Amino acid sequence: MIFVNSFESILSIIIMIFLGYMLAKKGMFDEHTAKIFTTMVIKISLPAYMVWNLTNTFDHEKLLDLVGGIIIPFTSMITCYMVGWLISKFIGVDAKRQGIFSCMFFVSNTIFIGLPINLALFGDKSIPYVLLYYIANTSLFWTVGIYLISRDGCGHKPKLLSYQTVKNIFSPPLIGFFVGILLVMADIKLPPFITDVCRYLGNCTTPLSMLFIGISIYSVNPAEINLSKDVAALVLGRFIIAPFLVFLLTLVIPVPSMMKEVFIVQSAMPIIASASIIAKAYNADYQFAAVATTVTTVIAMVVIPLYMVLFNYFAI
Repeated sequence: MIFVNSFESILSIIIMIFLGYMLAKKGMFDEHTAKIFTTMVIKISLPAYMVWNLTNTFDHEKLLDLVGGIIIPFTSMITCYMVGWLISKFIGVDAKRQGIFSCMFFVSNTIFIGLPINLALFGDKSIPYVLLYYIANTSLFWTVGIYLISRDGCGHKPKLLSYQTVKNIFSPPLIGFFVGILLVMADIKLPPFITDVCRYLGNCTTPLSMLFIGISIYSVNPAEINLSKDVAALVLGRFIIAPFLVFLLTLVIPVPSMMKEVFIVQSAMPIIASASIIAKAYNADYQFAAVATTVTTVIAMVVIPLYMVLFNYFAI
């Protein structure tokens, strides 16, 4: 029963993904459309949503309680990277894709899938915790992750820390997050019309994200999907190892129940969508990345309700 209820919670998400897939199949959406949706979410709707959510949900005391939990995603992801590197050596991942494999093993899709799913499961109160995980995820992806991917290709090797890295980390959603925090800390109330604009734009985040995922799934040729040992290992990493590491850390570092559940769900998200794009830019194995991203995205729709069952039965 709990599985059914949890599945129903994300059924609207699955329907929107399917709609994006079908519209892409009929030629109404294409890669250009997907790029527009990505721009809208990252640069407009999500930053607006961050400002609206934080200013309407938090006060000084709640914000201070929030910040201490960020050590969990950073620690779990770094540990997950090390585990992924060991597994890549153990199963003999091709040297030309070890970097992209290790990157995909420890970073997840915290925004385009993680945000809508947490909204569906936990509501608006989960968003600040989603953003905490996002801070760790995007910071490590645009530093360690990009460096690992670049090692697979034959192009320019980026510096681990550079102006471009900082620019990528401090993306519009993160800036929106910090703006919301500053407004709360300064006890500044936005005019109602600005609050309404942020809320209306923010409400576009979930449908645009899901349509984008549907287009992305359609763009992968089914004939290219090969469930190799490498892909199987990534599935294990995304849905078993990463959330288990987060769970272990919450036993050592006590955090609020919702924060713990959101972190576990965020860690069990599919592979970050940007991985295949970056892999292509650095002449790495982007087809492998695209296939692994698609496979983990589909599997996530079944895995997340199972985690909700665990939350309810075992009081995780």
